Amino acid sequence: MTHSTTRWALLLEYDGGPFVGWQRQSNGLSIQQVLEQAAAHLNAGQPVASVVAGRTDAGVHAEGQVAHIDLPDSHSAGAIRDALNFYMKPHPVVVLDAVAVAPDWSARFAADRRSYRFRILNRRSRPGLMAGRVWHVPAPLDATAMHQAAQRLLGRHDFTSFRAASCQAASPIRTLERLDVTRHGDIVEITAEARSFLHHQVRNLAGTLKLVGEARWPVERVSQALAARDRAAAGPTAPPEGLALISVGYKDSSFHATPAAIRTPSSAPAKPA
Repeated sequence: MTHSTTRWALLLEYDGGPFVGWQRQSNGLSIQQVLEQAAAHLNAGQPVASVVAGRTDAGVHAEGQVAHIDLPDSHSAGAIRDALNFYMKPHPVVVLDAVAVAPDWSARFAADRRSYRFRILNRRSRPGLMAGRVWHVPAPLDATAMHQAAQRLLGRHDFTSFRAASCQAASPIRTLERLDVTRHGDIVEITAEARSFLHHQVRNLAGTLKLVGEARWPVERVSQALAARDRAAAGPTAPPEGLALISVGYKDSSFHATPAAIRTPSSAPAKPA
């Protein structure tokens, strides 16, 4: 007898430090493995496959990651959230909310926006409280110059210069909708937004903008690096610990993947309306 299932969209946060990344790998523990092993407890011990909006690398964090899984109909939204969080202990992976969605809904393919934040701690002293969450850059950075350089990268371009050699994307063409650089005290924050990104694109952008901030590059050189379509023409790859996936956007109203917008009442039905 085949039991009916519900597809659940999950809003996740996690510390990427202890993991080899989102995707299952043979050389260590992944976030995907932690989630799927927890979900199996809600599926009579049978394997549960997950699909994620963005496959974060080792050391990269998430505040608003989205994944979907299919589970038997016997669970409510609140029960899904709480049970997964229980079974994922003690790993630093948490389900913030669960929402029942259409059976053909995809966390990956339904997404039309992904937003990342990269944080640089810009002071002489190394991080104490923020260790593992920021890139420590002791030399003074000119955040205004970094922002000016960032604006030259907006729009639809061939981003080969900012693409990892291991990137498997079919095309280097992407449309960068937002790339802002702001300073908040000792923190220089880079916010990037696009429908999708190339492998290491945000970290390569951050590494390049740091050269501008240190006055090692003039603002104009960022345009030259982009036009070169050559990875060697751009700056270094920034370390992963400064990067976090902060939100994923969807056009359909069934799921808004930001912690402030999503709401799952305790009485939420187990099935889509």
